[in-house]
Amino acid sequence: MTHRHLVPHSRLERKSLSALLAGWCMLAMALSSPASAEPSQSAEALEQVQAVEELEIVPAFVPNRTLSFKELGARYPLNLRGVDASNSLPFNIRSDEIVKGARVSLNYAYSPALLSDLSHINVLINDEVAATIPVPRDTAGVNLQRMVELPSHLITANNQLRLQLIGHYTLECEDPLHSSLWANISNHSTLDLAVDPLLLPNDLALLPVPFFDPRDERRLTLPFVFSGVADNQVLEGAGALASWFGALAGSRGASFPAAKDMAPASGNAIVLVNGAAQARHFYDVALTGPTLAVVANPQDPSGKLLLVMGRDGNELKQAALALAGGNQTFSGQAAVITQLAALKPRVPYDAPNWLRTDRPVSFGEITDEKKMNVTGYSPDLIRLNVRVPPDLFGWREDRVPIHLKYRYTPQPTSVNSSLLFSVDDLFVKSMPLFSLDNLYHGESVRAQVLPDESLPSETMIRVPLETLLSRAQLQFRYMYDYIKQGECRDIIIDNVRGYIDPESTIDLTAYPHYKAMPDLASFAESGWPFTRLADLSETAVVLDANASTPELTTYLDLMGMMGESTGYPALAVTITQPQQIDNVSDKDILVITGGTDQPLLKQWADTLTGNYTSQDGKRFGTSDLIYKTLNWQNPNPRYNEEAQRALLAYDSDGVNAIVAGFESPISTGRSVVLVASNKPEGLDSASAAIRAEPGFETGIAGSLSIIRDKRVDPLIADQTYYMGQLGFFKRIQWMLDPYLPHKPWVAILIGVLVLLLLVWLVAALIRRLLRGRRATRSDS
Repeated sequence: MTHRHLVPHSRLERKSLSALLAGWCMLAMALSSPASAEPSQSAEALEQVQAVEELEIVPAFVPNRTLSFKELGARYPLNLRGVDASNSLPFNIRSDEIVKGARVSLNYAYSPALLSDLSHINVLINDEVAATIPVPRDTAGVNLQRMVELPSHLITANNQLRLQLIGHYTLECEDPLHSSLWANISNHSTLDLAVDPLLLPNDLALLPVPFFDPRDERRLTLPFVFSGVADNQVLEGAGALASWFGALAGSRGASFPAAKDMAPASGNAIVLVNGAAQARHFYDVALTGPTLAVVANPQDPSGKLLLVMGRDGNELKQAALALAGGNQTFSGQAAVITQLAALKPRVPYDAPNWLRTDRPVSFGEITDEKKMNVTGYSPDLIRLNVRVPPDLFGWREDRVPIHLKYRYTPQPTSVNSSLLFSVDDLFVKSMPLFSLDNLYHGESVRAQVLPDESLPSETMIRVPLETLLSRAQLQFRYMYDYIKQGECRDIIIDNVRGYIDPESTIDLTAYPHYKAMPDLASFAESGWPFTRLADLSETAVVLDANASTPELTTYLDLMGMMGESTGYPALAVTITQPQQIDNVSDKDILVITGGTDQPLLKQWADTLTGNYTSQDGKRFGTSDLIYKTLNWQNPNPRYNEEAQRALLAYDSDGVNAIVAGFESPISTGRSVVLVASNKPEGLDSASAAIRAEPGFETGIAGSLSIIRDKRVDPLIADQTYYMGQLGFFKRIQWMLDPYLPHKPWVAILIGVLVLLLLVWLVAALIRRLLRGRRATRSDS
């Protein structure tokens, strides 16, 4: 059974409905009254009904922005337990919006044991009660829906939506944490907002607002408009900007639909203007060099256009690099770049988002200290999102050491409290939170208790490297046992705290960089191997000279994905055409094509395990990979190989796309990733699959994956080459492992013998040289 009053009415609606009902009642009474009743009463009733019918019924507001609780950060349904339990969700309002109406559409259920006259669910906005939802017995234990209007005057730029359960199950003494005290709020519930645009000034000082607003929790969709010739320099500048916005968007995700010449009908866009003549269509001041400007969208007064302009492609690229690398310095409506010094080159593995591998990294470098402090008997998780270089080699290495320092509120008597540690919901370790009575030397322990009544502790946690590769979330959960005092004495006092010290460290220094390739899963998760250098200075992207808009969109989307991975713009990416492929032999290559006439598809046909050509049609290699589990990587990369077993070729007019990885045919040790479709429109699905947009059940993996609409099928995981270096003994151990399984000591012994042999050979050579010199001297 669901509540019937799903849409909240305004005061005028309620008054109008009440008056209408009153009028009809008076009319019915008048008509049913005896004939002796005064005619004036009937006439008065009719006049009131006519007046009520003339009142305007004000409709409820129409939302133009909807966010699910899952999008607001609720990974799971909100479970409220106890006599007073609550959970909060943050939400923000964009800088260029003003709220005129808001409501929460709740999907919820509650315990049948709740006393309806003493229990209820509160909906609070910024700690002010917006509504109280009753919990009647006849609708308990079933899924319900209800809309709650939020007063718009309570909504500010940064807000907290809080759901609170006040629950009681008896009039006598009760257990405040009794299992019958619960309410469940689905994370598919939504926050509906009606917003009006707020006109912002044309000022570069606001950047990246409004093109990216940190307050906006939604996926960023930002069109890129190319006006004039989109040559290599223009595309390199566009890639730098797309990666910059991708880094800003972070886990929200970003897409950059490309267009040519025409500004979007509404909203904001980036416009790349190549040429003074083209600039006159958007900007009324003559260009004198690389220029940045913010103007109103001529088709939408509330939208903005960020103009990146130059008299040629080189000047446009300078303007784009200045924006991506120094946007914090600009102000005013327009700026002409007069000097842009070359940035210091990046070094491998120095991406801002990646954990360093040359020294231990403290937790304070990963997240804000405020996010590592929790309160209450069962608080929310403390989460630390980490990025690890995907080429760390953990085969037969110790686990990753985490030196954890933490504090907690010690309880006076024996309890079973604990601190749980997990990685991506995979349990790793439980650490007991001892009470003062359980600790040795009780008096000395009491002396260690800090003024804030917390007890400092530390431990060493060791985590399998495989659980951290690419990206992972470290999760800490404080669970305090509740001490029962006895009948009518059980009360909850909010006096327990948990704190993860920012001086805790994670240490990756023991692992060499060595990786079996190709590995498309690492490409999709972190842009590997291109993101090995954060500025993509060793990356070349191959596009046709007259690339279609789907090809440009795919290029921009992938640049945004790599920026999200590294946290740094691709300021040094190189764009080239198939005819100049030999000029980039010293780089890793990303090929994007939306047709069957790409020259490289024919030139590298013998290398590709999947291909589209006008002569051969569609050709794919297959293996047993599709029958195996893909969500776990064995520490020994040899066990992840799935060589090609069959070759299939056919002709079809259907649209599909492939992502293929292989060693560069023009440079040993370098990598190529091919993103291709037999038709341009197929690239949209390929880009969405690589970026793991919602709707895809599986991800890109192996060395060849085929994408058909929302379905991804990894076909082959054939590892053909390795990147990186191993130490002398580790290399010998790795080389001998296929022949000496599960006997590492034998490999080490052989390595020692080989080393001794090399020393003996070098000594013999030196001895022979010395003898030769002595003989020469004696002859003279």
